[in-house]
Amino acid sequence: MFELKRPPVPPGEILLEEFLKPYGMSQTELSQHLECDIKTVNRIVKARQAVTAEMALKLGCFFRTTPEFWLNMQLEVDLYEARKKVLRLPVPVKKTKAIGPAPRANTNSSGRQGRR
Repeated sequence: MFELKRPPVPPGEILLEEFLKPYGMSQTELSQHLECDIKTVNRIVKARQAVTAEMALKLGCFFRTTPEFWLNMQLEVDLYEARKKVLRLPVPVKKTKAIGPAPRANTNSSGRQGRR
């Protein structure tokens, strides 16, 4: 199984503590710059909403980071929460023989399937 570590820092906490506060910017001002609803920014800051790919693009561009910076933080939170819910993982499949390519459909020279 796996051992749960301490909870990861949510991207909203990083957004607030490492970006908004040092820039002296309010959530309202950020939402205006990003052209999104203030509720979206507030929910991210309060860890009630995940950072989406679209929001990661906007945050990355605005704060001169990368979208991956924001998405990786969100991924850590999501995996942590999933680990708390999953009680048992499936047993990994055993590889018994080489797995080749999928069988090809019976086709003729025109590319159409032939009669069977």
